[in-house]
Amino acid sequence: AGPLTEALVRADARDVRAAVRHRDGGEVDLLLRAVPYTDAEARPQGFVLMAGRPPEPGSLADMELADRAFAGSPVAMSMFDREAHYLRLNRTACRLMGVPEEELRWRAYEDSVPDDHTSRAFRQHLLQVARTGEPVCYESYTRAPASTREHAWNIWMWPIEAEPGTVSGVAIAVFDGSEQYWARQRLALLNEAGARLGTTLDITRTAQELTELVAPLLTDFVSVDLLDSVLRGREPAPGPVDEAVVLRRVAHASITAGTPEAAVPLGAIDVYPPESPVARALVHGRPVLSGPGQPDFQRWFELDPLRARRAREYGANSIMAVPLRARGSTLGVAVFIRYARQEPFTEDDALLAEELAGRAAVCVDNARRYTREHSTALALQRSLLPRELPGQAAVEVASRYLPTDSLAGVGGDWFDVIPLSSLRVALVVGDVVGHGIHASAAMGRLRTAVRTLADVDLPPDELLTHLDDMVTHLPPDEDPATELGEEAGVHGATCLYAVYDPVSHRCTVASAGHPPPVVLRPDGTTEVVALSTGPPLGIGALPFEATEVELPEGSLLALYTDGLVESRHRDMDAGVALLREALAVPAASLEAGCDTILRTVVAERPKDDAALLLARTRVLAPDRIAVWDVPADPAAVPEVRREAAARLVAWGLEDVAFVTELVVCELVTNAIRYGREPIHLRLIRDRTLLIVEVSDASNTAPHLRRAHTYDEGGRGLLLVAQFTQRWGTRQSTNGKTIWAEQALPAG
Repeated sequence: AGPLTEALVRADARDVRAAVRHRDGGEVDLLLRAVPYTDAEARPQGFVLMAGRPPEPGSLADMELADRAFAGSPVAMSMFDREAHYLRLNRTACRLMGVPEEELRWRAYEDSVPDDHTSRAFRQHLLQVARTGEPVCYESYTRAPASTREHAWNIWMWPIEAEPGTVSGVAIAVFDGSEQYWARQRLALLNEAGARLGTTLDITRTAQELTELVAPLLTDFVSVDLLDSVLRGREPAPGPVDEAVVLRRVAHASITAGTPEAAVPLGAIDVYPPESPVARALVHGRPVLSGPGQPDFQRWFELDPLRARRAREYGANSIMAVPLRARGSTLGVAVFIRYARQEPFTEDDALLAEELAGRAAVCVDNARRYTREHSTALALQRSLLPRELPGQAAVEVASRYLPTDSLAGVGGDWFDVIPLSSLRVALVVGDVVGHGIHASAAMGRLRTAVRTLADVDLPPDELLTHLDDMVTHLPPDEDPATELGEEAGVHGATCLYAVYDPVSHRCTVASAGHPPPVVLRPDGTTEVVALSTGPPLGIGALPFEATEVELPEGSLLALYTDGLVESRHRDMDAGVALLREALAVPAASLEAGCDTILRTVVAERPKDDAALLLARTRVLAPDRIAVWDVPADPAAVPEVRREAAARLVAWGLEDVAFVTELVVCELVTNAIRYGREPIHLRLIRDRTLLIVEVSDASNTAPHLRRAHTYDEGGRGLLLVAQFTQRWGTRQSTNGKTIWAEQALPAG
């Protein structure tokens, strides 16, 4: 009586099976029903109890129930014989087939459906179950004969056994699993987005990755338009846009080859009127769904005849505009359009598209930030590198700087050409560790320091020693890299400093951890200058050594950074060998020679930036130089002065004779009075300069000072400074040289 009691407590009418004891002592199965009854005022009064025998399994009543359950099931169900002929179909299956059961019964399955892959697979599975007696379950994404769109169907097939072990037919149940199918597809698409979006720091490529990801899985056509400011790397305004927007098409994709649906070509400006769904998505900062028959859809196409024509031509039936937003700013918009797929976009599609657009927007913003930093670093570096190499009497020069195309950004490679006294020239090349703005800033700092030390006219080894000392004692908080949170800066930088003298034809080179230069001699032979390479800058405690080589007129000197000769697939020695080969190739000019070297030596995608400086040596003709040995006797000054004047007459430089005689007199007198023998006077004539040099064995440098009114001396160097273009002192291992330059009259 337990189930019956429960039914009475619930006061509902239902059938309850119960075992009751018969008066003969045996048990009888009854089907009991307790039906409540009420009075006229609907107050419960009691129950009417009805009892009967339950139907026997397989009885007519039982079969009727099963038949009704089969016919009315919301699941499409059918039965086939062993040869795939229809036996039974319920109403749901008939609706999917589009014909009544009577027309299909006893027909072969293959005669009722198109002959395609889906139908052949269905029949193959059916016959397999009939043959093996083993159930089969599989999924098929297809359109049923009477359906207007494709669905994901979960198909179950199992054997019908008249007797155990004897298959007489196959029963089939078909469930519509589209909701679960698309949920899995969305999850798979999100998972794939993590691997496919943002593989580069290129804005356009990232946008293209988004379009390739969603077409055709989510949409039939998709376009990505970005604000022009984003493409230039500028910071977008925070929040959604609040006016008619002008964007640039950067990517689109389609299920049709060539994207013929696109109304705007790649790279062109696209304008969305405020009434359009796209503009509303940008203004409100959330996805907007629209389609034919909706007011915004119609107004948009009324204002854009070309888009309207394309929409009619391809039968666009649903549109979804999704803003690309990252870090609180709107960067652009992605527009999804369906025309081949009949079902419109849903809210679930909008959620998925918004998630994908958000991920793509972050990648686009990262690429934008990289573009901005890369452009800033490149502009900074180019502003710090010499824009035009100054013309030199000593050398003819040409250069190239090749920034890397890797994600690391602009590096710190640099070069310089510095005029020195007496027509000499300093050739410098260096490499700062790291990339980006910090490397450019460190490079600028190092280049400024080298120029400052070069003005002192130090020998190469001493200059690098002073430079290393400066870097070693640089406080960490003053290193540009440290300020930006980087590990690299001027510490660990490399530098090569070479000084070429066109009078002696000799080049003095010193290196701080930098690759040695390569020389192409006039006879066509190449060699790597044998240097004693010192440690990189900032190591300290180790000396630098200078190497002197003779360079005949017309020799070609190549200074470079490691990015030129080293790559992922090639070591430095192999790269230097290629450089030597390329340097030996005849070229019409140094500029053409630079191009040849870059084509031959530089890898297709260099991992590091590269700098190249070529210098072809010149020599000064002997008739442009005059040298005298001067006795350490004040009485020798007048004679030296007369001989210098005579040489000026021979050169046709009488116009500068007065100043030159004055300078010669003052500098020779200074050397005799304060220096040590041997003393030498040298005049050097260039096209635009006349240089006076006086050398002696003393290392004591003169000091310019203002003489008092009653002082009998001390005005010599002041006169030299006032009457010449510039003057100075340089030290050597054998003493010092005081020099002064005068500009020669034009013509």
